[in-house]
Amino acid sequence: MDQPLNKREFAKSLSASFIGWSALGLAPSGVFAQSRLEKTKISIAVGGKATFYYLPLSLAEQLGYFKSEGLEVDISDFAGGAKALQAVVGGSADVCSGAYEHTVYLQAKNQFYQSFVLQGRAPQISIGVSTKNLPNYKGLEDLRGKKIGVSAPGSSTNIAANLILSRAGLKASDVSFIGVGTSAGAISAIRSGQIDAISNIDPVMTMLEQKGDVKVIYDTRTLKGTAQVFGGPMPAACLYASVDFVQKNPNTCQAMANAIVQALKWLQTAGPSEIIKTVPESYLLGDRGLYLASFMKIREALSLDGVMSADAPATALKAISSFETDFHADKIILSKTFTNEFAQRAKERFKA
Repeated sequence: MDQPLNKREFAKSLSASFIGWSALGLAPSGVFAQSRLEKTKISIAVGGKATFYYLPLSLAEQLGYFKSEGLEVDISDFAGGAKALQAVVGGSADVCSGAYEHTVYLQAKNQFYQSFVLQGRAPQISIGVSTKNLPNYKGLEDLRGKKIGVSAPGSSTNIAANLILSRAGLKASDVSFIGVGTSAGAISAIRSGQIDAISNIDPVMTMLEQKGDVKVIYDTRTLKGTAQVFGGPMPAACLYASVDFVQKNPNTCQAMANAIVQALKWLQTAGPSEIIKTVPESYLLGDRGLYLASFMKIREALSLDGVMSADAPATALKAISSFETDFHADKIILSKTFTNEFAQRAKERFKA
């Protein structure tokens, strides 16, 4: 008859079992995650949750990946990235799902925030002119004095528009920027003639383009288009939080990174029908066909593994410096604006 194990032997046996489960990919992460997480309830602010720009975030929620990591996530949706940023800086949210370049802007104001998992490796932003208001558009100079719709003033769509305008010698003050959101309101603003041009993301831009409401003049939905506009790889959506939050909650940040990377991996093999079944019906804006057409246009813009490429942060800094006249790029320490520590671990875990 086997002898009963003493406490020390039992502990060693239990530990060995856990190691064995992990090696086989069977570790019950959701069960044991809660005991090691610094925070299990996390609030995330996002500007335009229904857009493809934040699709990995929505999928991590819809597919239960946050929950399996032991997290109870509350996602608050705002009109644009700038509004979501305000929620995090103001303390009403722990983490922002937003554009990477906001971490650069914040550091310029002596506020240190850090991206810890990337969702997009291209901005997915398109700029189009209204075929109704500007049927004879010939160049950027034609936008002088015109109204340009952006998701929200100060958001990444606004930043992209500023960059493009600067190439024609136009300043932000030479046009009027109007916040129109990232869904039905943006579509209505163009069709009703309230705005003359729009800088926005998908599925809105593909819907406007296919219906003939806009003529796209700049496009960063592909890696090639992004390189043409920004001169290199441009990081897009990420999860970012204050450096203080990341340092105090490393296990919680790891859990969030795990969820996002798992969603990114799912996207690599997911078919159109799976996408449609997984996202909420409201995301489709009433047209499944156009929604899927939009997805195919932006698919390569999504990150493959959540890891920030080595030269992408410098592209963002160069882009901002090109139109922000009082921006001191030499004082920005890019290494403090992001970390790949969590994404690399998640990549290894899920073999993304």
